[in-house]
Amino acid sequence: MAWLGVDLGDARVGLASSDPELTFAHPLENLDARGDSFRTLDAVVEIIEDHAAADQAIDHIVVGLPLQLNGSEGKSAKKARRWAANLTKRLTTLSEDESSPIHDIPSIALVDERLTTVSAHRQLHEAHVAGRRHRPVVDQQSAVVILQSALDARTNQRSD
Repeated sequence: MAWLGVDLGDARVGLASSDPELTFAHPLENLDARGDSFRTLDAVVEIIEDHAAADQAIDHIVVGLPLQLNGSEGKSAKKARRWAANLTKRLTTLSEDESSPIHDIPSIALVDERLTTVSAHRQLHEAHVAGRRHRPVVDQQSAVVILQSALDARTNQRSD
C-alpha cells in the first residue's frame, strides 16, 4: 500500500510517494508538462500501473488544489479538478481491462496546496540546496509537502 502525491504545474508535474507504512513522503520524479499538465496523465497512469505490477499498489492519490489565498477557487483549481477527474476516468477504464495490473481504482483527494511552493523552497534552502538549483526539484518537493500533510492528517485522525 502506498500513496502518491501530485503537484500540478504547466512546466512540470512533481510526484512524491509514501513509504508502505504511510509515514513519510519522499520525492519520486518530475514529469515534463510542456505547458500543459494534462500531457502528464499517461505517464502518471503508467507509474500507477508499474506500482501495481510490482505488488506495491497505490491506493490513494493526493492532488494539490491551488486555492486562492482567500480560499476561493480560481482557474488553476478548476484545472486541477479536471485533471483529477480525467485521471479517475482513465484508471476506471484500466480497471475494467482484465490484462491491466490495476484492479482497484485508487481514491483521489484534492488537498489545499496554498503556500506549498514557499514551504518547498524553504526546505530546500534548509537542506543547503543552492537557490539556482531549486527550480528542477521544487515541484517534487512541493509534491512531498502536499503528500506529507495528507499523511500527517491521516495519522492525526487515527489518533483522535
